Amino acid sequence: MEEQIRTVIARFVRDSPLNRFPDSCEPYFDEPLVGFAAADDHLFSDYKSIIGNFHRTPQEVMENALGAGGVAASVISWILPVTRPTKESNRREKQYPSQAWARTRAFGEQLNGALRRHLVAWLEEQGRQAVPPQLAAGWQEFSDTPVGIASTWSERHAAYAAGLGTFSLNDALITPRGIAHRCGSVITDLPLEPSARPYPDHRYNCLYFRNGSCGLCISRCPVGALSLAGHDKSICSKYVYQTVVAAVGETFGTPQTGCGLCQTRVPCEGGIPANCGTAS
Repeated sequence: MEEQIRTVIARFVRDSPLNRFPDSCEPYFDEPLVGFAAADDHLFSDYKSIIGNFHRTPQEVMENALGAGGVAASVISWILPVTRPTKESNRREKQYPSQAWARTRAFGEQLNGALRRHLVAWLEEQGRQAVPPQLAAGWQEFSDTPVGIASTWSERHAAYAAGLGTFSLNDALITPRGIAHRCGSVITDLPLEPSARPYPDHRYNCLYFRNGSCGLCISRCPVGALSLAGHDKSICSKYVYQTVVAAVGETFGTPQTGCGLCQTRVPCEGGIPANCGTAS
């Protein structure tokens, strides 16, 4: 069943017209990575301490969406890697994201939402319960928490639980396909084999945390939201959702722009780095 699910996700991403730039046939995303986590994995309970008590466990998401009959057995998580041409276009930028990056952020996320709904529909056809946490009623984002901006469900933390990567100095997730991506998840009552977490700790894929040999993402941030102390979500959010949108959103024709400068022209741009250097 795990391979069937991977095929369903990969086929949708490959074939959906939503995975195409409006003025070409080029995709926003390459073939996805897919992983699985047990709904009762201790990490989901730990997140209530790590992120905040407001962060829901898979079972809480299911019960909130489906009532007392909602049962969580597994979390299906995926990574949608940004394509090489889009990453290359963003490497050249120093102040604002490239148009291709902005379009991927704005319109590529429409594909991600459609993928969530498609997978839920497919699982329901198999007679299973399924809920996409990001689209479920009751999902909330909070602007002022001990960890900064946070929500009732973190797609990155679900992806970490599903063995898809580890965290970085800039708070993103470094996967085998790199740090430039979007991610999503669906919770289901279908029991699935959990994916291995093939790393010794939750920051291993980041060269700075592994051996202190990097930190290039800091110099890529145009507003100083990154330092060796970590990621200032407030400064980052104001820049991404206000400053950049006001500067280039209308020109690019995108309601959202993202930024992603710290995810390109860095060693982890396209994979898990073995040594410090620049992205190739």
